[in-house]
Amino acid sequence: MPYADVGPIVVPEGLTDEQVLFLSDIFPTAYQAAEHCDIGPEDTVAIWGCGPVGVLAVKCCYLLGAKRVIAIDSVPERLALAREAGAETIDLGSQNVQDTLMEMTHGLGPDSVIEAVGMESHGADTTLQKVSSAIMEHTVSLERPFALNQAILACRPGGNVSMPGVFAGPVGPVALGVLMNKGLTLKTGQTHMVRYMKPLMERIQKGEIDPSFIISHRSTNLEDGPALYDMFRDKTDNCTKVVFKPHG
Repeated sequence: MPYADVGPIVVPEGLTDEQVLFLSDIFPTAYQAAEHCDIGPEDTVAIWGCGPVGVLAVKCCYLLGAKRVIAIDSVPERLALAREAGAETIDLGSQNVQDTLMEMTHGLGPDSVIEAVGMESHGADTTLQKVSSAIMEHTVSLERPFALNQAILACRPGGNVSMPGVFAGPVGPVALGVLMNKGLTLKTGQTHMVRYMKPLMERIQKGEIDPSFIISHRSTNLEDGPALYDMFRDKTDNCTKVVFKPHG
C-alpha cells in the first residue's frame, strides 16, 4: 500500500498518548512479524527475544489466532513480561531451547518462528559458526545470527520464519541448507508503519490490546536519558521500556 493512499492519521478521543505512542514503530513491527507467520487457529509460534517488539509480537500472534506462543529469552523481567502477555516461556540461560521446544510441541517443532533479536543476539555458537567466524573475521566483520539459526533449526518442515530483527551488515554463517531442506518460508523487511497505524489504532480503541503495558519507566527530564539508556542496555531495575514526557 503506497504511503499516499493511507490518508491522515487522527488519534480519536479517549486514547492516551501512551496507548498510541508505539504505533510509530514497535507495535506495527510486531504485528507485521506475526502477520508474516500466516497463523492458523491451531498454530504454535515460537519467538526469540522478549524485548519490546518480541513481547508485543506475543500479543499480536494471539490477535491473529495463534493457539500457543512460546517466548525465548534469558532476562528474567523480559520473560515475566512475556508470560504477562500470555506466552509460555523458555529461559535460554538454563534450558536447552531445541530440546525444550521439541518436548513442548511433541517432537514436531513450532509451526512458525519469529526472530525478534537481530544483530544483538548472543548464545552458544555451533562448531560451524565458530570455525566460519574464525576464518572470516580477518576479511569481513560479521554479525552473529545465533537466534536466527536457532529459529530455523526449531521450525517444523514447511513452516514460516519471520525476521523483524535488524541486521546492519554481513551475517554468517546462516543455516541456509536447513532453511531450504525443510522448505521453510523466510519473510522479513522494514515495516510499513503508516499502513498499519489505522487498523492497529482501531484494535486499541476496541480494547483488543493496549501496547502501553510494556512501559516500565517514565521520566519528565530529558537529562535522565543517558542513565535510563544505560539501565535499559544493562537490563537493570527491571527496565523494559522507557518513555519520556518532558514539560514544555
